[in-house]
Amino acid sequence: MPLTFYYGSGSPYAWRVWLALEHKAIAYELHAMSFSAGDLRKPDFLALNPRGKVPTIVDQGFALYESVAIVEYLDENYGGPKLFPGDARERAQVRRRVQEADQYYALTMEKLVDEVLFKPQEQWDADNITAARQGLVQELEVWERLIAGEWLAGASVSAADLTLYPLLGLTLRMEKKKPDLALRGVIGPKIAAWMQRFEALPICKKTWPPHWK
Repeated sequence: MPLTFYYGSGSPYAWRVWLALEHKAIAYELHAMSFSAGDLRKPDFLALNPRGKVPTIVDQGFALYESVAIVEYLDENYGGPKLFPGDARERAQVRRRVQEADQYYALTMEKLVDEVLFKPQEQWDADNITAARQGLVQELEVWERLIAGEWLAGASVSAADLTLYPLLGLTLRMEKKKPDLALRGVIGPKIAAWMQRFEALPICKKTWPPHWK
């Protein structure tokens, strides 16, 4: 029986799980959840995830939520390319990059998401937007210095790449609603080259958020 994957289009946290499923060639059934229709608050879904969020998976009756936990579970329980490859130190470096993306980049990005995507334009707070944008610019500068090879944490694609790319994807998506954010222009050459490599992967094309196409 294939794993069941509950997903919301545009969620970078759900996207990383989708990327992991495809990267490891795990059989799954995709259940697209509608935020606007209230799918995440329905009793059947809350029984699986009481926090009412995506991603959530059900594997042979085992329900699991929180994207970091899901990706590690998939890597430990299924074959295919390892998302946390190498020895203990190499795996620790992957986990560190995942934490850096979630604890530094994502938290700053979410401040911008709250203003630009979750509020009508007449309620935008210019000071909050400016501060969040500046935080992202600083984070991009840090990541530009961190990249030392083709991938974020070693010689192959890892959980780190699957974590940061969807966050950057959502960041750049915000420019469609507010073009003067101009974040694409502050992405450094190493990050830009890494993004191109990632976008060339079949898993990126296959999992691109449907409503972004």
